[in-house]
Amino acid sequence: MELAGILLSVLALLALLPVSILFTQVLLALPPYRPRGMPAGRRPTFAVVVPAHDEAQHIGATLRSILPSLNASDRLLVVADNCTDDTAATASALGAEVIERRDPARRGKGFALDFALRHLERNPPEAVVMVDADCEVQAGTIDRLVRTCRNTGRPAQALYLMRASEPAALNARVAEFAWLVRNHIRPLGYHRLGLPCQLMGSGMAFPWHVIGKARLASGQLVEDLILGIELARGGTPPLFCPQARVTSALAVSREGARTQRTRWEHGHLTAISLEAPRLFVQ
Repeated sequence: MELAGILLSVLALLALLPVSILFTQVLLALPPYRPRGMPAGRRPTFAVVVPAHDEAQHIGATLRSILPSLNASDRLLVVADNCTDDTAATASALGAEVIERRDPARRGKGFALDFALRHLERNPPEAVVMVDADCEVQAGTIDRLVRTCRNTGRPAQALYLMRASEPAALNARVAEFAWLVRNHIRPLGYHRLGLPCQLMGSGMAFPWHVIGKARLASGQLVEDLILGIELARGGTPPLFCPQARVTSALAVSREGARTQRTRWEHGHLTAISLEAPRLFVQ
C-alpha cells in the first residue's frame, strides 16, 4: 500500500505540472496588454513567402493585405504548389513573383516552403516572412516582425487567430475559443515572463541566417511545430509579437471543419510521439 501511495502521488504531481503551467499562462495574460512602439532601427530587406495549393479563391485578398507593407527592395514570392486552378495567374496579376512546383509524390506545405528557400538563396534577403494563402495581414504586422528579427537575431511570431464565419454553429465558436487560448492567451502569458513562444504556422518571420539553413522539405502535418522545436534546440526560439496580427477563417462546411481538425490533431499526436522522448532526455 505504501508503494502504491507513493506511485499515485508521483502521478498526481506529474499531472499537476501541465495544469500549473496553463494556469500560470492564463493568469499572466489577464491584465490588459499595453501597446508598444514600433521597434527602432533600420528595417531589413525581406521576402514574404506565400505557399499556395489551389488557393485562387483566397489568395487575392491575402496578397492585397501584404502589398502595402512592401518597399521596392522587398519581394513577394508565391509558391504555386501542385495547383490545378488559377492560383499562379491570380498571384502574378497582382504583381507577385510566382514559382510553380509540380511534384505529386511530395505534397505538403513543408516541401513548398523549402522550395521557396532554395529559390531565395540565390539572392537572399535579410529576413523571410511566411504567410498562408488564406490569411489576411493587419497593417504594420510585417514591419514589426522583420524589425524584431533584425534587432534580436531571432524568429518572430505574429498573433495568428482563426475566426468563425457568421452565423456560426456552436462547434465553430468552441474552435474559435480554443484557438484564442492556444495562440493568444498562452503565448501572451509566457511573453510577459520574457519566455519564447511556439510557431503558429502563419505570420512567422525569420532572420535569413536562421531560416536559410533550415531543411523544411517533409510531409509533416505540423511543420511549424517541428520547426519551432528545432529552433529552440539551436538556441533561437521564436519571440511572440502580440501587436502583429494575422487572421484566417475556420472551415465553413462540416466536412471541411472535420478534415481541418483531424489534420491538426493527428499532426500534433505524431509530433509528440516522435519528439517528446528526445525532448524529455534533453
